[in-house]
Amino acid sequence: MTESHAIEVRGLTKKFGDFVAVDNVSFDVNEKEIFGFLGPNGAGKSTTIRMLCTLARPTAGEAKVAGYDLLKEPDKVRASIGLVSEKMIMYERLTAAENLRFFGNLYGMPKRRLEERIDELLKLVDMYRWKDAQIGTFSTGMKQRINVIRALLTEPKIIFMDEPTLGLDPQTTLSIRQIIRDINKNGTTVILTTHAMLEAETLSERVAIIDHGRIVALDTPANLKKLVKDAEMTVFSVRIPNLTPSLVEKVRKLDCVAALDQADAYDLKISAKGSEGLDQIIDTIRREGGNITMINTSEPTLEDVFLSVTGKAMRDQANEKPSMRRRHGPWAPRARAR
Repeated sequence: MTESHAIEVRGLTKKFGDFVAVDNVSFDVNEKEIFGFLGPNGAGKSTTIRMLCTLARPTAGEAKVAGYDLLKEPDKVRASIGLVSEKMIMYERLTAAENLRFFGNLYGMPKRRLEERIDELLKLVDMYRWKDAQIGTFSTGMKQRINVIRALLTEPKIIFMDEPTLGLDPQTTLSIRQIIRDINKNGTTVILTTHAMLEAETLSERVAIIDHGRIVALDTPANLKKLVKDAEMTVFSVRIPNLTPSLVEKVRKLDCVAALDQADAYDLKISAKGSEGLDQIIDTIRREGGNITMINTSEPTLEDVFLSVTGKAMRDQANEKPSMRRRHGPWAPRARAR
């Protein structure tokens, strides 16, 4: 492993029968960075994390985690990582301290250090006052705080966080995001999977966009957004009160349309290629009888990047029909890893 890399992945693949969940992905994660995996449910994020945590065996490829070979040294990999899974792993009839003590004992932590660590972590997430309260009495947000620090008990070099804010209220979401920043400031490498654009953009130093098991773009959020500008894309929203399915399809089929998403019954969000793309789209809408009441252009966001590289909005891919699945978007920049 390169000295500055916490994780190195080359050609990692996972198949379930004929279905390819993760398709030949390669990337590096730098030490002490927050690395984001952005993609919808079913895109392959969690499967990739499960392989890197030794919970699923790759079909092909190789990886090193904390300098250890994923297949040859799985015990050393597990000793170097923590995992905050999407599913909370706790016992509701035990107190917060008892839960943490149970998991600490599974790792064989010395008793004195374990008790010190429990107090440190409960204070970190502002949960010390509920140290001796049963988990079953906690709100979802309180449970997730305990779920996060459970993975930190052994002071891992690398922590994987799989959708840590999924289903949480806005206040708790902000709290968990700050905890992630604090963990990282203490020197821990964080790998964060999310389908929340804002979360990926504000937390991650670099983001990998994954679509149907493949990494279609990888760079800093700023550089990813610059890709949209460099490709001479115009991102805009248009409101059409008399919007019809046939009009949507007319616009979608235009050569200048890189991506189109219908936000609701009246609004389209469109990425247009070329200097004249916007004018061509507006002319087409009017020619087909569309009544435009509003047009807003905007600076690119990660959502626009996702639209541009995949050609569709963020949505569950597991529910898509096979015929709808695309291996690439209309313009997919080469994934760039450092």
